[in-house]
Amino acid sequence: MTLSPLNQRRLLAFRAHRRGYYSLWIFLALFGLSLFAELIANDKPLFISYRGEFYAPFLINYPETAFGGEFETQADYRDPFVIALIEEKGGGWMIWPVIRYHYDTINLNLPQPAPSPPDGENWLGTDDQGRDVLARLIYGFRISVLFGLCLTLISSVIGIVAGAVQGFFGGWTDLLMQRFIEIWTSVPQLYLLIILAAVLTPGFWILLGVLLLFSWVALVGVVRAEFLRARNFEYVMAARAMGLGNAKIMYRHLLPNATVAAMTFMPFILNASITTLTSLDFLGFGLPPGSPSLGEMLAQGKNNIQAPWLGLAGFMAIVMMLSLLVFVGEAVRDAFDPRKNLSNL
Repeated sequence: MTLSPLNQRRLLAFRAHRRGYYSLWIFLALFGLSLFAELIANDKPLFISYRGEFYAPFLINYPETAFGGEFETQADYRDPFVIALIEEKGGGWMIWPVIRYHYDTINLNLPQPAPSPPDGENWLGTDDQGRDVLARLIYGFRISVLFGLCLTLISSVIGIVAGAVQGFFGGWTDLLMQRFIEIWTSVPQLYLLIILAAVLTPGFWILLGVLLLFSWVALVGVVRAEFLRARNFEYVMAARAMGLGNAKIMYRHLLPNATVAAMTFMPFILNASITTLTSLDFLGFGLPPGSPSLGEMLAQGKNNIQAPWLGLAGFMAIVMMLSLLVFVGEAVRDAFDPRKNLSNL
């Protein structure tokens, strides 16, 4: 697909912002790796060779009887008995992930009571339940980014639609919607979110719906201003004179300009979405207990001052993630800045 000259200049301006450009690649690389967390951190082997047959435990749950055991329950591949069945009696081998722990795997053979400090087996130590910190960081990074992306995309669509309706129709429509938004944003959001999160059963989608109550407001003002500015332009008036309906005029002629303005805010909205999820998890009103959560790791660090690796690992992961997003947002903002694009003409 051939880019227009304006979009080519925007792409060049984004690449010229070295910090934001490389931050985007670093963020995408980390997120891409986290999508394959089961191949990196897992308490099940990736592949097993047993008596000439191959198995993929990270994809399929096999009973212990599949490897010559006595029980129909799922095989525990960390059990020395199961290992002996596969390697000694079956003449097979196992290929393990780099980290031999899932995010909820409890290490029962720690050299000292949990939380255990970093060592050769648990590279970033364990939490107060004996779970591997690095494994939980990888899974926590993935769920934080996925949650933030879902919240950003859905709230952006709602915010753009609401802002478009306000700006295009104006008058009483704009006045009533603006008064509603002002009243709605005056509600103490954090307290209401905590109350709703405490009353409702915690879960990914329920928490997403709760946070959508307020997150859609972020883009309304930007899109509304763009539609108010452009609705009386000559090409819009010509479209009206040609008999085009309001929906087509909004979609074809006004929405592209408003979308450009909205895109400059999206990295920062994603940043805020992840921060909100982390805050709720830290307070205990976020994802269900046991979920891999960066906020829960910070809470463990607060409750276990004697184990500084817990709070430090969670803090550094959050700082790195949010810093990368801020740098990307700065690069996107500069790339779509019309003054900088005009200066390059």
